[in-house]
Order: sequence, then structure tokens, then C-alpha cells
Amino acid sequence: MNARIITIGDEILIGQIVDTNSAWLARQLNDLGIAVESIVSISDSREAIHKALDEADSKLDLVIMTGGLGPTKDDITKHALAEWFESGWNEDQEVLQRVEKHFSIRGIAMPDVNRGQAMVPDNCVVLTNESGTAPGMWFERNRTVFISMPGVPFEMKSIFANQAIPKLKSRYIGKQIVHRTIMTQGIGESTLMEIISDWENNLGDLKLAYLPSVGSVRLRVTGLSDVGEGLQARVNDSVKAVLPLIADYAFGFDEAKLEEVVGEILKSNNLTLSTAESCTGGYISHLITSISGSSSYYNGSAVTYSNEAKQNVLGVDPAYIEKFGAVSEEVAMQMAEGVRQQFQTDYAISTTGIAGPDGGTESKPVGTVWIGISSKHATYALKYSMGTHRERNIRKSALQALQLLRKEIFKNLGISLKEALS
Repeated sequence: MNARIITIGDEILIGQIVDTNSAWLARQLNDLGIAVESIVSISDSREAIHKALDEADSKLDLVIMTGGLGPTKDDITKHALAEWFESGWNEDQEVLQRVEKHFSIRGIAMPDVNRGQAMVPDNCVVLTNESGTAPGMWFERNRTVFISMPGVPFEMKSIFANQAIPKLKSRYIGKQIVHRTIMTQGIGESTLMEIISDWENNLGDLKLAYLPSVGSVRLRVTGLSDVGEGLQARVNDSVKAVLPLIADYAFGFDEAKLEEVVGEILKSNNLTLSTAESCTGGYISHLITSISGSSSYYNGSAVTYSNEAKQNVLGVDPAYIEKFGAVSEEVAMQMAEGVRQQFQTDYAISTTGIAGPDGGTESKPVGTVWIGISSKHATYALKYSMGTHRERNIRKSALQALQLLRKEIFKNLGISLKEALS
């Protein structure tokens, strides 16, 4: 079974917004065993919509469209669909009641233009929108199913997950697709490939994808087979076999975030953390506090960008700054120790470095970063060369700091990195 995703909107074509809907939909279809043949973005015009429908008609099993279902004059998708499907119009009372309720619970009189959202083509099946006012629509023509949904991401996701997926499952029996993703940090994809090459060569009909991003690489193992052939077990076994080779870098699976993994370790072991940041400018703190419940283990942060702040807030010895420089092992260690004592935490992280693009010297080029770790067991700092791009350096440094912390905690708990992944 094959599908095409069509996003409708001039705002996408001029680069005003990024199309995140297609990526999400592609993942959902993949999980259903439906192959996405292509993803297309088109303009808000009847001609473009009709042309896209003509090109897909009878050639594909499924066409999913997003965008252009709002109440304003520039939202023409519903009218273009009605024309192409030669539809009459029907005022759907359930949709009308939902639209009226949407406004009434907010204490707002419903504008007349929104009543039009209850008018739907009479040859479609309405897909209820529980998160907004524009309903989705399901059409069938020849062998092709056409689904139209709003472009607002949270509305589209609600309609597709709650309305479209059950109908697709009842209509199509696709092949089973199973993914398992290993999250790694602190190693590039080329080096990673060298380490696991023998394992990769013996994957058989399973496929491996390297998915690099700033500071991390995801390894995705994919299997495709008919339902009921033990595919999940085979994928899981292959992942289990490679973990001992990459235990120094792997930190979780599938959609796991490093800040979430570290937070869970701290929380489950009743440990607390504080951070002292210079070159990362509070980014580590941002990652940590982006996780719900982080207040149970994260006490606070000191962003000490200047030398004076390092001295006055963290108690860094000015003689060390004078002798070794602010970007040094000695200062990183004093920053970590100082913030741990100030916030009375079990662990502390520090960063000091040259994020760039200027500020580097011959002995300390742009991208030089020292990361400090402090606990009651030990205080130390490690040096890294992150590169020349400022934003990438900040994120890479933050992720490296969290990975260092993760490893240090497991070491002090007497848990090997291999055990931590089991």
C-alpha cells in the first residue's frame, strides 16, 4: 500500500513556516505499514489542489492533505475538494454544535463566518475535530482514499490519531514495520560505523539507518515482514547484540532525551544537581528544567559569564584565572565545586570555554571547552574541542556535560554502562 502526503499553504512555499505535519504523518503511516511514496507542498489555489488530486487519482491507495480548512477567504481547500469530487453541501449538525460550543465556553459570540465550517461536502465522511472548529474529511474515489485535515498541528494530530487511524486499520492490512532506535552521544557517525561494522554486516533483512544531529547520533534498526512473524523479537535481539559495543555512548532508546534520562537517574536515586555555566550560558539549565518534575532533583544554576562573576558567585580563585585563564581545567573544577557547595547538591556540572566565532587563541582555539563534574567522591574536568559554530558548540557542550554526569553517577552507584542499558 502506498500513500502521498500533500501540504497546502503558501506560507510553507515561501519559507514562513516549516512543514512539521508531513514528518509526523510519515511516522504514523510507517507504523501502520503504509509506505509514503512522496511528500508534496502546493499553493493555496484551486488549480494547484485540483492538479494534485488529478495526479494522485487511482495511482495511489491513500492521499493525505493538510491545510486550508479555516473559516477565512484564503482557506479554499474544502471548496476545491467539493468541486473536484462534484459534491453538494450539507450542514453537519454535530460539527455545528461543536463550533458553537467552542465559542460559548470562551464567552464569545460565534462569528457568522464560523458557521460555514459546519458546511461539508455531502459525499464525505466527517472526521471529528475534538481540538478545533474545522472538521476533517474522508473521501473515497475509485481505489483511492483521500483524507483532508486542518494544517494546525495539534488539530491534525488529534483527527488523524483518533479518527483516521482506526478507519485505516479496518480498511487495510499492511505489513508490519518495527523500529528500534538507539540514542548515542559523544561519537560521530563515521566512528560509530567503524565500531559496529561487523554487527551491521550481519543484520540480514533488517535495515540500519544512521541519523546524526548536533551532539548525538541515532541508530535506527528497522524490520519489515508480514504480521505475526516474530519481527519485534528479532529487532530487539539485534539491538541487544550491539549494545556492548557502544555502551560508552548509548544512553537510551527511541525518543529518549538525554536530559530526561539523567533526570530519571537523579530522581530514582534521590540525588540532587546544580550547574555553573559560562560558555553554555544557561543552556544546560534550560534542558534540565524542560523536563516536568525536575524541581525534585535540580536545585539551581549560576550563569557566571564574566571572570568577576566566577570569583564573586562561585568563589573561583582570581590567581587561578590569572595563571591558567578562565578556560582551563583548574577554573572548571573550582566552578563545579563552588556551585555544588553553594546549592548543597550531590552533584554539580560546570562549563567554561570559547563558543565562538571569535575569542579563540592559538593555544585555546574556538571550540575549546572544559567540562567539570563535582561530587563528594571526586571533582575533575575534561577538555573537549567542539568546533567553530557557536550554537552547535553550546548544544554539544551541554549534551556532553549531561553524558559525563550520567556516567559519573553510574560509576559511583557501582553500575556498569552495559548494565545501565539492560
